[in-house]
Amino acid sequence: MTQDEKRLYLIRELLSERREYGDRNIPEINVEAIKIPDDAGAQRRLLRSLMNIRPPYPAGKEFLRVQDEYLSEEVRRKGIVESDALPASVADQRLILWRGDITTLRVDAIVNAANSALRGCFVPCHSCVDNMIHSVSGIRLRLACDELMREQGYDEPTGRAKITPAFNLPCRYVLHTVGPIVRGELTEKHRRQLADCYRSCLSLAAGKGLKSIAFCCISTGEFHFPCEEAADIAVGTVADHLRDDGRIERVIFNVFKKEDYDIYERLLG
Repeated sequence: MTQDEKRLYLIRELLSERREYGDRNIPEINVEAIKIPDDAGAQRRLLRSLMNIRPPYPAGKEFLRVQDEYLSEEVRRKGIVESDALPASVADQRLILWRGDITTLRVDAIVNAANSALRGCFVPCHSCVDNMIHSVSGIRLRLACDELMREQGYDEPTGRAKITPAFNLPCRYVLHTVGPIVRGELTEKHRRQLADCYRSCLSLAAGKGLKSIAFCCISTGEFHFPCEEAADIAVGTVADHLRDDGRIERVIFNVFKKEDYDIYERLLG
């Protein structure tokens, strides 16, 4: 199959699943009655939306094979950024500031700013990093997260971290951490919880033998943690950890917005 044919196959397979995923007794969707757009960009958005809303139900081997081939090729076409080639901070060669798409980064692990359910964002094509990571990785990431959470039996506490394979992402692993939600005034508890996110991810990565990790701006988006204070906590916590534990060799602070880049650039000298 060509890339276009694989995309159409995946869309039709997802559409042919039960109309309401929460009730397996509801009849299947009539695929022929649904208009799939002709435009490739619109098809990509539809496929991503269908993946986003799909609960963590088992999938067939053929579907997963085609999905993995398709998503891996999409990653290749978008371009892969080699983390080893990124310039380091003058102040500390282990610290790197990079502005770009974290899902394109080849590194041992990237950090996902997750919600407490830890199963990804179910809002179609949402702009949060959680949604982007799950969309590029594929449905097996949600299945892996669901398995972890079923074993745990309760929502993920703020400040902790879990690790999963990265599947179709160019990195090897994804570290999922739940940052604090700021409603109203920023408190010392919020600050401690955010620092715990960074410490938990670094400790978990080091314990797995990983050498490089890329952090997104945890809690500064939908969770409303002030950007400057979040960056100050991130850089300070990472620097303190690296002084005490040298197992992690490279830490990348990944930002998407210019204002965040400027904040980190000041902090990193």
